[in-house]
Amino acid sequence: MNQWKKNMAAAAILVTVCAGIYVNWLYTEDAATSDLTDTLDTEKVMSDESLVLSDDMAAIAAGEEPQTTAGDYFASVRLSRQQARDNALNMLEEAMSYAEGSKASESSAQLEDIVQTALTEAQIESLVIAKGYTDCVAYMTNEGISVAVSSPEGGLQDADVAVIADIVMSQSDYLLTDIRIVEVN
Repeated sequence: MNQWKKNMAAAAILVTVCAGIYVNWLYTEDAATSDLTDTLDTEKVMSDESLVLSDDMAAIAAGEEPQTTAGDYFASVRLSRQQARDNALNMLEEAMSYAEGSKASESSAQLEDIVQTALTEAQIESLVIAKGYTDCVAYMTNEGISVAVSSPEGGLQDADVAVIADIVMSQSDYLLTDIRIVEVN
């Protein structure tokens, strides 16, 4: 009976996360589509006279580094990670709808792994931020985990690295040798 309750709770969490991802995907797809159709004009795109570069592109063309902030970095990493997961989830859901027997259970296991990875990354990120760091992004793979942390004043010290590594090891099965901590300025 206890195993049944655990399975039911896991299934409820899985359905909730998948529904959230699906709604997010629908929202971002509609927003991206309407922006592109409203702004694209083939004559302006193809014409060199009317080509206007954004500030970042103009800086790159002039040989300068574009002005980016740590907040932009963390936001773009989170967005790309979420988009990759959304694509993987869509493919798994499609595979599950056509699969039978062992293939369906394999897809279900992969789906559970993705959800568990997302939850673990979120826990690590929130615990690192709770320790006083401005921002953090964790990215887990089979080979290890990378944790990008916003640089505190004076940079990351050995004590900071130890705190972050302890958080990662307490929330996951990774060893110290599997953890990469990156300081983002």
